[in-house]
Amino acid sequence: MEAAGAAGQLRQEGNRLFQAGDYAAALASYTRALELGAGPPERAVLHRNRAACHLKLEDYAKAEADASKAIEADGHDVKALFRRSQALQKLGRLDQAVYDLRRCMSLEPKNKAFQEALHDLGSSMQEKMKLMSCTDSKVEQMFQILLDPKETDTDKKQKLRVTPVSQAAQNLIVLAREEAGAEKIFQSDGVRLLLLMLDTGREDAMLAALRTLAGLCSGHRSRTMAILAELGAPRISAMLGAEHEQVSLAACNLLQVMFDALKEGLQRDFHGKEEALVLDPSKELKLLIAHLLEMLTREGASAHGRNNSLNLLIKVVPRKSLRDPNNSLTLWVIDQGLKKILEVGGTVCEAPGSLPATENSRMSAAVLLSKLYGDLKCDAERETFHRLCEDYVRSWFEGHGLAGKLRAIQTVSCLLQGPSEAGNQVLELEGIMESVLALCASVREVDQLVAVEALIHAADKAKRASFITANGVTLLKNIYKCSGRDSIRIRALVGLCKLGSAGGTDFSMKQFAEGSTLKLAKQCRKWLCNEVVDAGTRRWAVEGLAYLTFDADVKEEFVEDKAAVQAMFQLAKSEDRSVLFAVASTLVNCTNSYDHEEPDPQMLELAKYAKQHVPEQHPKDEPGCVRRRVHKLLAAGVVSALTCMVKSENPALTNSCRELISRVFLAVVEEAADRGSVVAQGGGKIYEVVRPLVSLLHLHRTGLENFEGLMALTNLAGISERLRQKILKEKAVPMIEGYMFEEHELLRLAATECMCNMAMSTEVQELFLAEGSDRLKLLVLYSGEDDEKLRRAASGTLAMLTSLLPPICRKITQVTDHWLEILQALLLSPNEELQHRGAVIVLNMMAGREIAAKLMESEMLEILSVLAKEERDKPRVAQAAKECLARAVACGLIKPNVNGE
Repeated sequence: MEAAGAAGQLRQEGNRLFQAGDYAAALASYTRALELGAGPPERAVLHRNRAACHLKLEDYAKAEADASKAIEADGHDVKALFRRSQALQKLGRLDQAVYDLRRCMSLEPKNKAFQEALHDLGSSMQEKMKLMSCTDSKVEQMFQILLDPKETDTDKKQKLRVTPVSQAAQNLIVLAREEAGAEKIFQSDGVRLLLLMLDTGREDAMLAALRTLAGLCSGHRSRTMAILAELGAPRISAMLGAEHEQVSLAACNLLQVMFDALKEGLQRDFHGKEEALVLDPSKELKLLIAHLLEMLTREGASAHGRNNSLNLLIKVVPRKSLRDPNNSLTLWVIDQGLKKILEVGGTVCEAPGSLPATENSRMSAAVLLSKLYGDLKCDAERETFHRLCEDYVRSWFEGHGLAGKLRAIQTVSCLLQGPSEAGNQVLELEGIMESVLALCASVREVDQLVAVEALIHAADKAKRASFITANGVTLLKNIYKCSGRDSIRIRALVGLCKLGSAGGTDFSMKQFAEGSTLKLAKQCRKWLCNEVVDAGTRRWAVEGLAYLTFDADVKEEFVEDKAAVQAMFQLAKSEDRSVLFAVASTLVNCTNSYDHEEPDPQMLELAKYAKQHVPEQHPKDEPGCVRRRVHKLLAAGVVSALTCMVKSENPALTNSCRELISRVFLAVVEEAADRGSVVAQGGGKIYEVVRPLVSLLHLHRTGLENFEGLMALTNLAGISERLRQKILKEKAVPMIEGYMFEEHELLRLAATECMCNMAMSTEVQELFLAEGSDRLKLLVLYSGEDDEKLRRAASGTLAMLTSLLPPICRKITQVTDHWLEILQALLLSPNEELQHRGAVIVLNMMAGREIAAKLMESEMLEILSVLAKEERDKPRVAQAAKECLARAVACGLIKPNVNGE
């Protein structure tokens, strides 16, 4: 009995969480209730409720499974049948979805929701059948050419070369995206046809085949394993390394789909014998990953194929969530492939016989190393990683002459850009720093390039920056003045910029003489605007500005230089994605959107008394100066640049980079007057910034980060419905709501303002009607608080909700006994805006005679009568008050005076 009672309580808790929109938590409650061993009727309800959660979370395979279990217990469970039909429709099994809907109709023939769903599903099926019939006839022509048993394979390939196949190929791709079409191709010997298309060597045929195979594998583990067995991992790997970039990308996409199918196991229709044939895919996963690792160092593989391989490893190897205790795949990759990854990261592109690679290749290797290192769970695992890196660097540094030293130093640079802790440890190896300084003075360009870059990355650590300042500044200056090679001069300049900015934003801590940073910045801007120099070299100028723009004088001069700003934006939009972090950092500095907490005055006094250093703010970092810089960046097209930056799928767009872009976006939309300009420039398309902003709301973040995240989401939610939908999809509403209960007044205010903007979405509005929720009560009570800003946000939300959802009006009278006095207090406020919002709420509540009567029986009549006469001083308030009285007259609750007013 105790277990049954606990299960019932968990079910009730799940219901409340579901109504609150926290579907993941509701699912967990229902699952715990099932684990307590509830009886058959209770289990059926729990499975039905879990199906509803899965639908909301867009996990349609699990929704179908849970709904089916509920139906097994009760074949007349109309809710479970309807939910299964919704899941089946999303899974593409329309015929089964129709069958379930018809059963629903037979059980409740007058249910309009079922009637509409059946009508919509019928229309969808007609469109699908039309598309498939059209597609089938065209695909059949290709089947006849490629699968005619009377012809040899050579004849078939020759026919394919001379027959126009582009339209049929496109139809194949479209057909493979539908479950029924994919199964038709698979069952009709279609995989062999697709392999023949790959054998032709024609780029268009190969692309069509790879994209069709991706459709066949998508979300289907058994088909994926069958196709992988027939196609073979070496063959896919070879296409990934192809010289033709589009073929390499298509192969990369196919592998990504295969990895997803094997890892997630979305088994759409594994039943009976078929389920028994589905093997453990871990062997296939490791086989594919082994081929990706092998391709990193394979001779003949293209540079973009190497990049694609690294990008795939970044996506599929580390755990998606650190809550998952199993990081065995990461450990296996480190054991099998760390040296191969380091070989790409240590490639010296300018040296003879080096692997074909690009700047993006080395950046991707650094990101992958960082991801692998971040996925380690304990000190022992990290020590092993450090030891392997040290052994690799030492093996090149010792016994391979100058070429080996270059490889070792380049590898250290890669580690410093990725897992910097490992990079710093390797940098301490005997002779490394001395070799870096010695090679800076080399006469060979390749030696100087590698050494100066290493010097730049090594200066991140304060104690090493001091060492380099003492030993390397003169060297870097000489290189900049004397070298005849642009690629080396610009790197030397960046090294000087980095050392010169060691004081950060502290005005009083400058490493170089007064005016030096301005001179360095001027040189960077010249390089940036010099279109004769290649983009890869000019990127380094942005790196320099990313450091120098800690200085407010540098920020001011930079935003005034329109040509330099435009040149930086053009680089941000270019194919070289390694510049993204530097651009984002520069913009964060110019907009002062970095983290900075106001110091405690008492602590400042104590620090001064103890003669400790106290950071000083530059006068040009005052709020007014910052807003002027923001306006100049807006005029220069910063929003367009941000939009291009977040569209990138490159590993260079790390979470840290996304967060920096989010901070800049928050700065440019801070003032409501600027938001129209932001939308006009494409700001509504920056959906990718929503996720890192939502991550700032988590409890493990600081209060300052929570506040900044809420403010940023408030601004985004006020821009467009599409952005509000993105925020909803990221499941931010329950977190926003949680901060509305915070004791900290700024967090509470920011959350309420954010909810006010989110309430423009229908889904959020409906949450305020949910039973058992305190949302509406909280808004009513906040409308009567002393904090004027909080009252304004809460009453504004109430004004909107009562206008859009009439049932809210009655609910307001039920949530608290103090509703009437709170409304009266709003109308009596000295703040005209609060008065107007209160009058709008009252006007909306006057729509129902019962509530209108309660309002008119109170002092509200007298208050409205006074406000209605203030036409000259408060026209909006007076107009709303007049409309309230007019409604009271129309309801017969009061009579007009002798003048008809």
